[in-house]
Amino acid sequence: MNYSSLADRIADRSARVAIIGQGYVGLPLAVEFARAGFAVTGVDNDLDRVGALQAGQSCTPDLENEDLRALIRAGRYEATTDFAVLERTDVVIICVPTPLRKSKDPDISYIVAAGSEVAARYHPGQLVVLESTTYPETTEELLLPIFRQRGATVGEDFFLAFSPERIDPANPSFKVSDIPKVVGGVTPACTRLAAALYGQIVPRVYQVSSPKVAELAKLYENVFRNVNIALANEFALMCRRLGVSTKEVIDAAATKPFGFMPFYPGPGIGGHCIPVDPLYLSWRPCPPMWSR
Repeated sequence: MNYSSLADRIADRSARVAIIGQGYVGLPLAVEFARAGFAVTGVDNDLDRVGALQAGQSCTPDLENEDLRALIRAGRYEATTDFAVLERTDVVIICVPTPLRKSKDPDISYIVAAGSEVAARYHPGQLVVLESTTYPETTEELLLPIFRQRGATVGEDFFLAFSPERIDPANPSFKVSDIPKVVGGVTPACTRLAAALYGQIVPRVYQVSSPKVAELAKLYENVFRNVNIALANEFALMCRRLGVSTKEVIDAAATKPFGFMPFYPGPGIGGHCIPVDPLYLSWRPCPPMWSR
């Protein structure tokens, strides 16, 4: 009953969507759902950011102010710091930061805080999706027990999945609506609902067998880039010593139509993800308190 009811509301776009975190990932995602016809609430604990958003001031280069204002005027988007709105939503997507501590350990406190806020206002029939990049098994080992403590049965009372964000800020060629989504649910029903949701805004949804697979896919994507950026920089040193143009060599290699992808040297790894995500791949937490 919960499954079919939510599936119908997603299909006719009457499902109410809340997205926790309105930064460079959450805001563009919220806007795409709003453009598709969903009523979307952006939830963020930054008062200044929420105030700016409510005034129609975008905080990302991927969204023009006037486009945001049009969605607000149409009643398709609002921003708030009040987590009470989660009580009235059908879908909750978590897009919070996952930085590293000074010790280089992942800081998952934002995920815990967001998950706790959602679970405290859980109602039967909700779909919860985590998009924040994190270590493998976070969805099942960290979030799932929080909801089970509320007496919720996954795949029946509520639905839980992981779908990694793939935002490339300020990239004019690849916006949210251009990029396929990977989705892995805790149960097959969770996967199908999450896939149906994202299928409303992206060209293709690739379903995998579990959240763990989806979590690892995101880390593999970014580790791949990390390794190849490092290789390009090392290769540039050799080219310089040999007196040849690094770009000319890489461009020549890139004419091969298979088995090669060009990466070019630069100042090093940067951005929000590449310097951080490889450390998530090698990190495993102590057993959670509730499993001891």
